[in-house]
Amino acid sequence: MNYTEITIDTEDAALKDLLVAELSAIGFDGFEETNNSIKAFSSENRFNEIALKAIVANHNISYKQESIPQQNWNELWESNFSPMSVDDFIGVRASFHPAITNVQHEIIITPKMSFGTGHHATTYMMMQLMKDIDFKNKKVLDFGSGTGILAILAEKLGSDNLLAIDYDDWCIENAQENIEANNCKHIRIEKADNAATGQKFDVVLANINKNIILANIEALSKDTVPNGFILLSGLLVEDEKDIVAASEKEGWKHLETVTKNNWIALKFSMPA
Repeated sequence: MNYTEITIDTEDAALKDLLVAELSAIGFDGFEETNNSIKAFSSENRFNEIALKAIVANHNISYKQESIPQQNWNELWESNFSPMSVDDFIGVRASFHPAITNVQHEIIITPKMSFGTGHHATTYMMMQLMKDIDFKNKKVLDFGSGTGILAILAEKLGSDNLLAIDYDDWCIENAQENIEANNCKHIRIEKADNAATGQKFDVVLANINKNIILANIEALSKDTVPNGFILLSGLLVEDEKDIVAASEKEGWKHLETVTKNNWIALKFSMPA
């Protein structure tokens, strides 16, 4: 499966963040930023040129387009992927990097097209919020799992029953590889495009985007046990008002918001 790469030349950090959010909503699921540009990647079968042109017209910008073979994409990730850590809590590296020894937990992520290596602010903040939750023997849902990084971390923190959901076959394949690389035994992966699982979870994780979260917020409520936790990200600072308002209609209690590079992650609890 080939990918479509678009390149937008801009030095505006705020615009880059906004473009990531808007392009994610129309099917782009890989991003690479430099000082002078942002690149976005979409599988060719999900590439929506009409929606893309509407976005760039709205910002009065232009883009360059190129077809990228799958193997070339993997090589690009491998050449640019570097280890990262969240304080002394969690370290994330590829299999070809040396072990990270000064952290409590280490995750090995094969750098492929799937979203979630810890480098992006949204994944970083989700891991930050997970640090203060007791996952021991808890049932966990990872909605929009991407690489599976958050489900993997949840198991390392003690969860023994996890369901990871994504709608993209490539993400599911990549997440399965990462689950095996980290010797995880309690994560199931299922393909789905919504959060209506028909099950109950102690902790719900959703690092996606505003539109998908709002479309699934009722289902996420039904997924969560009383006194359970819900962590949300893939959101910009300006999204907080709408997300909190929608959550309040579902009876959620807003506990915390963390911010990084104009992105936010939110922590809620489900009242008894």
